[in-house]
Amino acid sequence: MAGQIDARLKELGIEIPTVAKPAAAYVPGVRTGNLIFVSGQVPFVNGELAYKGKVGAEFTVEQGQECARVCALNAIAVAKDMLGGDLDKVTRVVKLGGFVNCPADFEQHPMVINGASNVVGEIFGDKGAHSRFAVGVGSLPFNVAVEVEAVFEVE
Repeated sequence: MAGQIDARLKELGIEIPTVAKPAAAYVPGVRTGNLIFVSGQVPFVNGELAYKGKVGAEFTVEQGQECARVCALNAIAVAKDMLGGDLDKVTRVVKLGGFVNCPADFEQHPMVINGASNVVGEIFGDKGAHSRFAVGVGSLPFNVAVEVEAVFEVE
């Protein structure tokens, strides 16, 4: 039934944002066969970069989780755009990858990227169970706190 994911989003009070324009020489996503590979998404909120700084220094783990959630919603926006607006065509969230901008001694990368994993699960239910990685890095583009990439299986 078309509109199941849209109904779920409405129930959760979640709005999928508009796709941000790429900041360099790449495209937001590539579809090959039944897979959509979404480029790394940073925390654009209403067209502006948010969450500039390091998790574990300028941001708490909880703030990092919220940043990861924003990045995941931006990744979902890319998939939605590529699917002509119909997220019901997503048959599985295959993988999320999360990069956390943090000090060298920070160890809670998985907790931060749970912000992305949790929102994907809320939206897609069982289809949202995914593989993933969560790593810490010394810097990210524009000094953002988190970047998330995704792979979706689609009809």
